[in-house]
Amino acid sequence: MSETPDPPLPSVRSAPTVPYASYLRVYEPLVAFPEAERAHWADYARRGVTPTAQDELRRSLTDLVRVPVVGVPAHESADAFTAEVDGVLLVCPWRTRLRGWLALQELVEWFPLPVLDAALPPAARRRTTEEYERWRERNPDARPWIRTGVWQVPLRWFVLVADEEREYLPGTRLRYRTPMVQARRRLARALRTLREAEGYGMLADGLVEVGSWLEEFHPKSMVELDYGGLLHALPADRLEADRSAGELAAGVAALRAGDTRGAADAYEVLAERWRAVRERLFAN
Repeated sequence: MSETPDPPLPSVRSAPTVPYASYLRVYEPLVAFPEAERAHWADYARRGVTPTAQDELRRSLTDLVRVPVVGVPAHESADAFTAEVDGVLLVCPWRTRLRGWLALQELVEWFPLPVLDAALPPAARRRTTEEYERWRERNPDARPWIRTGVWQVPLRWFVLVADEEREYLPGTRLRYRTPMVQARRRLARALRTLREAEGYGMLADGLVEVGSWLEEFHPKSMVELDYGGLLHALPADRLEADRSAGELAAGVAALRAGDTRGAADAYEVLAERWRAVRERLFAN
């Protein structure tokens, strides 16, 4: 599920790290999957297959540069991200086809029709929509394990994690990982605070939507917030100093304590920081 549409492709490099997107992922234990799929993922992990986010991206870009463009893959991906926590295998399926359908639904809201028609002709979009509707009838409960934010990390995502969970390796990754129960607890507490205050309706609504998504997963899952391609778009010193999760938590704590001025200042600093990043989507 995409928070914003993917930007146009930039110039190609030998090892592309675009689009400049962040990711919110859920890794579930094997017991959360149907038996047949459970066997597939167990075998997948035993084979030692360890694709990265860039591997997933390159495969997606392959479809986008074909002629004609393939907006959504014909078949669902059988790949996943995996992690082992306390001896338990956790799996985050890519579900590239489902995420492609969901992303295409949002494109009309962001790009003018002439741009859409040039990138993906109306007839192709109609076929894609019809395919998704037929598939959805057979899979009414399907949901993606991965959400995407283009040229941003949506502020509501930071509510789920804590500053002490931050992992930063310059040039390699900036991510947070937290148990599902902790993410849900933080979200619920922040939502209570925001609902009792004025001026935070949009953030509260976003948390409700994210919370509904998280409720679909096994309680022993892991939540990962990954800066993804933004690691290659923002200056290293800025990434080193970035403490957005801690700053948002401090703002919510101030609001809870009745310090509305302090909370407003903290939120405005964060909103402006990420607004400046997000506006790069529309830069030449």
